[in-house]
Amino acid sequence: ALQQQSLAPASAPRITEFKLPEGEEGLRFVAELEVYPEITLAAMSEIKIERPQTEISEADVDVMIESLRKQRAVFAVVERAAAEGDRVTVDFKGTIDGEVFDGGSAENMPVTLGQGALLKDFEAPISGMKAGDSKTIEVTFPEDYHAEHLRGKKASFDVSVKSVEEMVLPEIDDAFCAAFGVKEGGIAVLREEVRKNMARELDQAIKRRLKQQVMEGLLAVNEFAVPQALIEEESARVRDQFTQQMRGASQAELPLKLFEAEALRRVKLGLLVSELVKTSELRVEAERLNALLDTIAASYEDPEEVKSYYRSRADLMQNLRDMAAEERVVEFVLESASVAEIPMAFADVVKATN
Repeated sequence: ALQQQSLAPASAPRITEFKLPEGEEGLRFVAELEVYPEITLAAMSEIKIERPQTEISEADVDVMIESLRKQRAVFAVVERAAAEGDRVTVDFKGTIDGEVFDGGSAENMPVTLGQGALLKDFEAPISGMKAGDSKTIEVTFPEDYHAEHLRGKKASFDVSVKSVEEMVLPEIDDAFCAAFGVKEGGIAVLREEVRKNMARELDQAIKRRLKQQVMEGLLAVNEFAVPQALIEEESARVRDQFTQQMRGASQAELPLKLFEAEALRRVKLGLLVSELVKTSELRVEAERLNALLDTIAASYEDPEEVKSYYRSRADLMQNLRDMAAEERVVEFVLESASVAEIPMAFADVVKATN
C-alpha cells in the first residue's frame, strides 16, 4: 500500500481496525502512520549572512605570546596586600541565619583574584587583605545561582587569609621558546609559529560562524510540519546525550518534553540538509573527505594513526561524510545568500564561536 501510494513513512503504522470478513478473500485493516513532509525549499537569497573580515595584527600575536607566558607562570609568596592577579589562599566558613550550610566552608582554598571563579561579592573584599588578616564578608547569592537551595539567600562568610602570592611570568628567551618546540630562531620563529596557529584557529572560527548562520538561516526561511514520531525519537537521543554529560542525572526525572525544542531543531535541520543535498545534487568528493580527515588528524601527535583508526570504523566514517555534506551545503548556500562583509577583531571572532 505504501508503494502504491508513494508514501515515505516516518513512523511504524498503528493498526486501528483489523477484520477478516466472512466469505471474502483477504482482509481489511486501517493503518495510521506519519509520513515525511514534502519540502519546498525557499530561495537561498532570502538568507542573510555576516562574514567576518579579520586580519591578525602584531598586537594580536603579542596577546597570544602573553597568554603563553601565563601558561608557564609560577607564583611567589609576597608580604603585601592582595591585588588583582594574585593567588590568595584562604580558609572560610559560611552561615545562613547562623547555620552552617553545605558547600559553604573550605580550608587552604586558592583563589586567583580577577578570574571570576567565585562570586564577585565574595572575591572583591579579599583584595587588599594580607596574610594573617580576617574579616566577615556578606554575600547575597544571585537568583540564577546554580545551587537552587541558595538562590537569593544572604550568607555571612568568616574569611582568613593564609598567604598571598604574585604571578611571576617567565622571560621570553631561548628556554621559553624551546618549551613550545622552537629550538632555533628564538622569538622571531616562535612568533611566526604562533601566527600560523592563530591563522588556523581563525579559519576554523570563521567556518563555524558561517555554518551557524547558514543553518539558522535555513530554519528561518523554511517552514514545514515535522512528524511527531521523529521529534520523540530525537528527543530520546538528546536526553541520552544530556544524561551522559551530566553524570548522576536520572532519565526518569527528565521528561522527553524538556528536550523537544532542541530535538525539533535538529530534525528540521537534518531534513533541510538532506533535501538540499538531494535536489541540488550536492556530492561529497573523496578529495573533500580526505581533506576533512587530514584536518581532524592534524591536531594529534600521530596523524596517520588517527586516520587509520577512522578508516577502520564505519560509524566514524559516516560521521565524517555527514560533516562533509554539511560543509558542502554551507558552501552552496553561501553562493546565493545575501552576504555582508563585517570587519571584526581576531579576539571577537574566535571568542564568538568558542
